[in-house]
Amino acid sequence: MADASEVRANVYGRLLSATFILLCVLAAGTAGYHEVGEGRWSVFDCLYMTVITLSTVGFGETLPGMNDMVEARLITMALIVVGSGTLLYFISGLTALLVEGDLQGMLRTRRMQKRIEGMEGHIVVCGAGTTGEHVLRELVDVKVPFVVIERSRGRIDVLEEDLASPIPFVEGDATDDHTLVAAGVERAKGVIAALSDDKDNLFVTISARHLNKGARIVAKAVESSTVPKLRRAGADAVVSTNQIGGLRLVSEMVRPTAVEFLDRMLRQGHKLRIEDTVISADSRVVGLTLAEANLRKSGALVIAIRQPDGEYHYNPEGREKLVAGASLVVMAHPEDMVRLRALLEPRRA
Repeated sequence: MADASEVRANVYGRLLSATFILLCVLAAGTAGYHEVGEGRWSVFDCLYMTVITLSTVGFGETLPGMNDMVEARLITMALIVVGSGTLLYFISGLTALLVEGDLQGMLRTRRMQKRIEGMEGHIVVCGAGTTGEHVLRELVDVKVPFVVIERSRGRIDVLEEDLASPIPFVEGDATDDHTLVAAGVERAKGVIAALSDDKDNLFVTISARHLNKGARIVAKAVESSTVPKLRRAGADAVVSTNQIGGLRLVSEMVRPTAVEFLDRMLRQGHKLRIEDTVISADSRVVGLTLAEANLRKSGALVIAIRQPDGEYHYNPEGREKLVAGASLVVMAHPEDMVRLRALLEPRRA
């Protein structure tokens, strides 16, 4: 089945060809009348006669003396036979543009493109399939700006209805550099390669890394042999769906209560998340202890601190010093994260 882009291309092609043929018929009719009239009728009068003949409005022979000229009537007969069909073809093409081409949808796509052009620091999600659907659901929940690249416009429509949220998207092939650029990959904070084929995710990783050296790239891998290739291609992290699935199966068997807790935290309206945020060099909390910073008033619970050297301090005590470049791992609602980041902002001059 042809996708939306192919449908629009066909509609545009039909409309352009119909317009070209109609213009040719109008030009031929006008020139014919002017020629047989030997200049006694103006070009505009000849064009007018051609138009009313094609439209079959029945105004009669409006050119003076035309009723005495067999040649002019022959042109009129030819226009009625050939031109009426041409006009109907043009009207059908225009109707197809409004119906099959989804004019409202095309206007919406233009607005979407302008919106994407103004985005910066967003996440580019490549693929809205079975894996990408869960990615989008989570990004919507945590209110992180994103742009989706997906081949099927219909798939996006289904997800928008399911998520009850508009989805910024680019319709196209995520392995194409032009499509990635259209999604704003050069201005993006990160890229998630969630396509169904490992080779496609590999191409996305290579292209995205080339277009944006500083973006964090997370790639999906189905086959374990693809993991090192994705890392060599520039992925900062690789998620093996088979490995994650296996670990989940074991966890359901040996630690069911912990798994149930995490599921309820994520799914049953609590919207709690395990989040992280980095302490910048000019943050107002640098040099303070965890107790002095009083980050708990944001609603976020600090469960670990990752030091700049990569060492983790789990369940940190109140006397733990906060240093620049450290990352706070917290349990928080999306609203709590907004307040926490406000507390970590630079000191005012």
